[in-house]
Amino acid sequence: MPPTRILTRVIAVVGALALVSGGSITGAAAPAPDASTEPLPALGALGANYNENLDQLNYLELRTARASWVRGFYTLPEADAVPPEQSETLRVMRDAHSRGYKTLLSLKFPKTSMSFPRPGSPEMAAELARLDRVLPLVFGTVDIVTIGNEPFIESLPAERDERLNEFYEAVARNVVNARPAGSTTHLFMGALNRLDLPQNRTPAVERYLRFVRETPELEGVDLHPHVADEAAIQAFLDYTLPRLRPSQTFLVTEFSLVWYWQQHLTDRIPVAFAQRYGYSPDRQVWEVIGDAIKHPFPARKWNDLLSESPWFESKKHFLRDELDRFRATGRLAVATYGFRQIPSMTAGWSATKAPWLLNSVFAPLTVRSRDDAMSTPGYSWIDDFRALQ
Repeated sequence: MPPTRILTRVIAVVGALALVSGGSITGAAAPAPDASTEPLPALGALGANYNENLDQLNYLELRTARASWVRGFYTLPEADAVPPEQSETLRVMRDAHSRGYKTLLSLKFPKTSMSFPRPGSPEMAAELARLDRVLPLVFGTVDIVTIGNEPFIESLPAERDERLNEFYEAVARNVVNARPAGSTTHLFMGALNRLDLPQNRTPAVERYLRFVRETPELEGVDLHPHVADEAAIQAFLDYTLPRLRPSQTFLVTEFSLVWYWQQHLTDRIPVAFAQRYGYSPDRQVWEVIGDAIKHPFPARKWNDLLSESPWFESKKHFLRDELDRFRATGRLAVATYGFRQIPSMTAGWSATKAPWLLNSVFAPLTVRSRDDAMSTPGYSWIDDFRALQ
């Protein structure tokens, strides 16, 4: 056999042995590929937010609105009552993912009636053990996980200090360490509220954002600007974005003018509306909304109430205007908007209840449904929602 052919055979045999022994001629394992998760780009996407009511997800409504992202939250103590494998919230997330929707899940740790467990304590170990039962059902199925829902609201006011930071930092490290190599699930910290108010820009918030900035596996932070004035939303961005790494993005999984709507609940209803529908001109907005809660209105009547109210009509493009603001930063990953009225919005309705129901794209609790297949859109939101896709 010619020497060149002998050499070729030797190289081939050695190469085959190398593949069996780990991919190198020496027999040592080849360097592992980069297993980190590629950061999510600034998609500027707009999706549907269901909060705690993912069980009300309706695919026909999603298709009607052209939504491709779905967001909700999972309350961790639920795992003590219902095995995570049987959770309706997690089941809906898996189902939506299997149908091709992008999914976003906030992990909620309610601490409004109890102290944070201290890192290293048995109580903290139990908290993390519970979390570890949930995470395997989330990674690879949920596209974005936010660690915490609204930490600075879902906590004891006296503990919104380093104790909050220590708890959420420990939880975040646990999630980071549990995420499988090469996972498709992106991690953000969730969500900060009322940063338009200087008194809420506390040392704990500064530390929270510093942790986000200094933790490579975290791609950014979630914001929840529920405000009384659109200008306050810019204050959120101006405060938050400079405190992140330039390459980091942000989420806005909730935003609204709910506190502006609330200022107008005790306004008198529009004169023309009162005359058309036989109301006393002294009736207040909240009272007529209460009538719609008791006996849902035809769509035209609901639309007339809002379109003839200058305080609402002047803000009917809020969704469009704020998406433009978020996208203009070049750093918005995903925003989601309140998609469907849910029972908590109408329970105990009064002149002082936060009118979250005015934000919803679909209005099943105040407007008669067209048929059994889907509910009726509320006034104004759906056209802009569709156009923003």
